[in-house]
This record gives sequence, C-alpha cells and structure tokens, in this order.
Amino acid sequence: MKSRLLAGVAAVLLAIVGAVLVVTYAQGADQRAVKDLDPVVVLVVTKAVPAGSSVDTVKASVALEHVPGTAVAKSALDTLDDSAGKVAAADLVPGEQLLAEKLVAPEDLQTSGSVKVPAGLQEVSFQLEPQRVVGGRLAPGDHVGIFISMKEGGIESKSDKETTQLSIHKVLVTAVQRAPEGAANPAPTASAGTEPDPRDVNLPTGSLMITVAVNDINAGKVVFASEFGDAIWLSREPLDAEDNGPRIMIRPDVYK
Repeated sequence: MKSRLLAGVAAVLLAIVGAVLVVTYAQGADQRAVKDLDPVVVLVVTKAVPAGSSVDTVKASVALEHVPGTAVAKSALDTLDDSAGKVAAADLVPGEQLLAEKLVAPEDLQTSGSVKVPAGLQEVSFQLEPQRVVGGRLAPGDHVGIFISMKEGGIESKSDKETTQLSIHKVLVTAVQRAPEGAANPAPTASAGTEPDPRDVNLPTGSLMITVAVNDINAGKVVFASEFGDAIWLSREPLDAEDNGPRIMIRPDVYK
C-alpha cells in the first residue's frame, strides 16, 4: 500500500517538474526569438486621430511598443519631445507606427487627398462646424446630402415658417481642409467623489472647409444658403442610399 502511495506521489512530482521545465523552455524560446528580431521601441498609434489634431492629442493616442527591427520604418518616432506645436498631417490609424512626416507645422497642413472633378461640374466651398459635418469624419471621395434650413421664406405659402430640406443629394466631396486643432479640451473639474464625464473631453474642435463638385444650379443653392440661409448640415449619403424624393420639413412633420 505504501509503495503504491509513494509511486503516485513521485508521479505527481515528476509531472509538475516536467510542466515547469516545458514552460521555462517555452519562455526562453520566446525571449530568444524576440532577441533574434532585434526589437526596436517606437511609438505606435493606439487610438484613431483625425488629421489636423494637435500634438497633445496625438501624444494621448500613442504608446511605446517593441517592434521587430526589420519592420520599423526609417522615419518612425520614439519620442514627441521635438514635435511641440505640430499637428497631424493625415488621419492616424490604430496599429500604425507614428512617422515623422505625419506631423507638420499647422501652416503646412495641406488639403488631404483632393479628387478629380467630374466633367461638367464645378467646385464650391463652404465652412461648417464638426457637428454639421458628420462629426468631422468626412474625407475626399465621400458623397454627402446637403440639408438647408431657413427660419422663414422657404415656402411661399408659409413664408413665416421654419423649414428644412435635403436639397442636394449624393454630392461628391472633392477636398476637406481642417483648421488646426487647438489644445485638447480640458477635463472639467470634478467634485469630490465624482468622475469627469468622458463626453466632455477630446471633442472635435475647429471648423472644416468642405469643397464639393456640383452643377451650376446646385452651386447657386450652396452659395445662397451660405450667405442668407440659417443653417447647412451634411449627411454621409452613399450612392446606394435611399432617395424618397424631395420633402420640405416644417414643425408638424417632425412628429409624424
């Protein structure tokens, strides 16, 4: 009986020792593999950053990571100490290395990725706040719907009524220029025992200059609305989006 018990204990101990040896060997193999790749520490984007964002916003959206030396770009950054005052030259995507050319002086920020204007159309530009431009997430090549609102005069028979209409459908965006973003919105001071509302920080700031390709009649609508209308809003409207025909919204229609 004792010999069987001793044999069982020995088997358990041997199994434990074997498992420890296997784990130790595997960890050593991983360390040797990483060492063979000559890892380099660089800044990697961890959270999406829109073009035009300040370096403070970029700093909060990157982290130092070990990357195999053979995969490190020549201009990859490992610090932002020399980037004060710069802005993101293009949208930064999570997982990409932060390259030196992705940070530029605000005055050097160029129109990103302008697209060719279709034959027969003309370009017209207007400036809007981010909340009127799908949160500032538009890019050249997108198609948008242009909503025009007027506090009065939109309908001849009801000239004293507020109106809104999706006036121009599926308009091609040819360029998006973002005003340099200021410092990130400061977090509000929280009372003792409370946390700041995350919705109050990192909100999109700065206006956007949107350039679209339209025919001559629709260009006139855009200019008139910009000069004399009360509001312009854009929706991202892909070419396969539903189009249920023109409809002018007035107060009673909102609750139908």
